[in-house]
Amino acid sequence: MRVWAARQRGAKTLGGFFKFSERGTNLRTEVIAGLTTFMTMAYIVFVNPAILGTQGTGLPVEGVFVATCLAAAAASIAMGIVANFPVALASGLGLNAVVTYTLILSLGLSWQQAMAVVIVEGILVTVLVLTKLREIILNAIPLSQKFAIAVGIGLFIAFIGLKNAGIVVADPTTYLKLGDFTQGPVLLAIFGLVLTLALVARNIQGGLVIGILLTGLVGMIFEVVPFPSSVASLRFDTSTIGGGILAVPEVLQLSLVPVIFALFMTDFFDTMGTVIAVGQEAKLLDEEGRLPNAERVLLVDSLAAVGGGVMGASSVTSYIESGSGVAEGGRTGLTSVVVGLLFLVALPFSPLVSVIGGSVPIPGPTEGQDLLVSPVTAPALVVVGFLMMTLVRFIPWDRVDEAIPAFLIILTLPLTFSISYGIGFGFISYVLIKLARGKPGEVHPLLYGVAILFALDFVVPALLGLLA
Repeated sequence: MRVWAARQRGAKTLGGFFKFSERGTNLRTEVIAGLTTFMTMAYIVFVNPAILGTQGTGLPVEGVFVATCLAAAAASIAMGIVANFPVALASGLGLNAVVTYTLILSLGLSWQQAMAVVIVEGILVTVLVLTKLREIILNAIPLSQKFAIAVGIGLFIAFIGLKNAGIVVADPTTYLKLGDFTQGPVLLAIFGLVLTLALVARNIQGGLVIGILLTGLVGMIFEVVPFPSSVASLRFDTSTIGGGILAVPEVLQLSLVPVIFALFMTDFFDTMGTVIAVGQEAKLLDEEGRLPNAERVLLVDSLAAVGGGVMGASSVTSYIESGSGVAEGGRTGLTSVVVGLLFLVALPFSPLVSVIGGSVPIPGPTEGQDLLVSPVTAPALVVVGFLMMTLVRFIPWDRVDEAIPAFLIILTLPLTFSISYGIGFGFISYVLIKLARGKPGEVHPLLYGVAILFALDFVVPALLGLLA
């Protein structure tokens, strides 16, 4: 009885801190949501080391693995406790590619200098948060554009799921084509997609995570994905931690301003898109589409970017895969805390995590080049994309000046494979259409400035290329 009573008191304490009753959730739901989110983003603990540890960067793969787990854990737990928001954070895909292929391999920076660039960019974003400019910009976005961003990200994440499943692959003529359905991993992903859709259609609680676990089990039984090679590994390489701090003075130079600006734009608006999408899906936005307590959410995210550079894990940012946990009912920061704790659990148990979140090779459409697919987690991303797509009904399609920019966001965001580019197309077109219709007063003054910044981001690289 005493143990039971202690558990009840603990649950009530957690419920009060995270506001369970106010948000219509409970401890079990939040834990399942955190587990689901972790399952759909666990791939980053293997993908990030693979990208940052590319030959020539000087970054040790095992060191990046440790840094990735620690940085994601710290940021996700902070988001849960400080901001009480159900979004998890980890090293950003795309941002890590910029660090590897642009900063290190193209510009010739050392990995320490590259991480210093990430630190500087994160500090800039933090300054904007502290001056409330980032939140003001977030609130200046029209409601129709916020819905469009959520829908566009839904299509984006569904496309990533299809790509990671090997269901769609690249083609030199048609750009995309159907994958090879004779490959075991692709068939496993299709099985997982059918299974997960059936579970979700029947409104089974935890359907996404059940689908992931059953798909992984079937994959191991049929030897499509490997059984864990071992239970745990206690080797921790911390050589990347702190490497970028001393290099900060070395990157404060004019020649690196364009790269810092590019990282800044991507981080700034990727996070905005993710926060809006997750907040909308969790029904945490107010009637005007604003996120209560947005300042804390954005502050944790910006400091996470700095922390990612310090740890040597690239910029850490909010993850759109958090939508999978929200789809399972996650509504509070406890979801994020659970994700953070699971990243810590992943540190010694990397062989087990690799089975669920890892990738397996299949022959690619180009001879001699294999594709890496993630058949266990990819189906969940497709289902999450569907759930986010349902918000399209809230866009006022009968108002051309609102609908066309929304359409461009939805269209270009997945096709450019960039959240920030999609938002850029939408914002620029929104301003231009409002001006063309003689309604300049309907555009928030800050949106003009943001649209100009996006236009510069699109045009300046092209002009520099012409002048080179």
